[in-house]
Amino acid sequence: MPRKTVYTAEIDFLQILDEEGRFDESEGLENGQPILSDEQVAYLYEQMSICRHLDEVAFKLQRSGRMGTYPQNKGQEANAVGSALAMKKGEDWLVSAYRENAALFMHGLPMHNVLVYWMGDERGSKVPDDVLVTPLSVPIGTHMIHAAGIAWGMKLRGDRDRAVITYFGDGATSEGDFHSAMNFSSTLKVPLVVFCQNNQWAISVPREEQMASETVAQKAIAYGMPTIQVDGNDIFAVYKATKEARERAVAGDGPTFIEGVTYRLADHTTADDARRYRSPEEVQAWLDKDPLIRTRKYMVARGFWDDEKQTELEARTKRIVKEVVAAAEGIEKPSTTDFFDHMYAELPEELKRQRDTMRTSSLGQDPSQVGLRAEGQRV
Repeated sequence: MPRKTVYTAEIDFLQILDEEGRFDESEGLENGQPILSDEQVAYLYEQMSICRHLDEVAFKLQRSGRMGTYPQNKGQEANAVGSALAMKKGEDWLVSAYRENAALFMHGLPMHNVLVYWMGDERGSKVPDDVLVTPLSVPIGTHMIHAAGIAWGMKLRGDRDRAVITYFGDGATSEGDFHSAMNFSSTLKVPLVVFCQNNQWAISVPREEQMASETVAQKAIAYGMPTIQVDGNDIFAVYKATKEARERAVAGDGPTFIEGVTYRLADHTTADDARRYRSPEEVQAWLDKDPLIRTRKYMVARGFWDDEKQTELEARTKRIVKEVVAAAEGIEKPSTTDFFDHMYAELPEELKRQRDTMRTSSLGQDPSQVGLRAEGQRV
């Protein structure tokens, strides 16, 4: 019998705003107007600028010994803000890795939480009850399973018009947890947006060495999941792709995979030196594609941004970040009982006794004797 083709596939690439600030009306208009209003663009530009300055200050905090380590978001801000705007604040869950700060801030996470976390204080992971974001996740890819589970829970409860988005890097797609989450979410058609921030480097390993596939997006095809590759430095393309993916999710059509092609302009973390494995020419090429630069070019061309507004924004950004640093460094000292009090919603009696024993022991009593008394036994 002759051979026959059983499957073919194509992957679209979406770009609306290029590095020169040129706008593609064929993809970027809706009802004759840009899909993002001038006010929305200015807002996203402000959020990216604040996040960028926070990165710069956080770097200095680490270098001066006031923070343990820090992974900068520099260069990847458009992926975060474009997608965050497309998701519904207060209804959708954001399950992030650690380069989506701007998205988390837009959905209500206090900015100082991120600094507190990287200062080594677990209270930075205490998310306010009304903020639907999960704590930062450093293990590569493990949080994607949680995202699939949250989305499945929504489906089981019959929640309407709600979805989940999870973020991760290109390196995470080489982890087993990624494939588990992909198979689970696609098979059960959960309302999930699967967003890969392809920043070209898994720490010091380039994308082309860690995978044989030409794109990251094509990995979704094996799971029967709609997939698209977008210019991750283009707020319009990221917003449009995420909005369409969310609409598909809440309609009950299951998850969508988005590959946001971007670049990590800074080191992997403050413990890394990317100069050892990246050429200056490569970095410069991506600096020319900076999302902040192209967004500002667009705003200037549209006539709603100028040097005066830029100066005002820079001053406001510095004030905001200064206040955030003050809040992070001014947080009250943790109590020795915190690791008991915040382990459970209601502390079991056994742990209450251990907590109280420790408190009494700190007053100079013999811990072994106090423990026996707490159990009501004779010494």
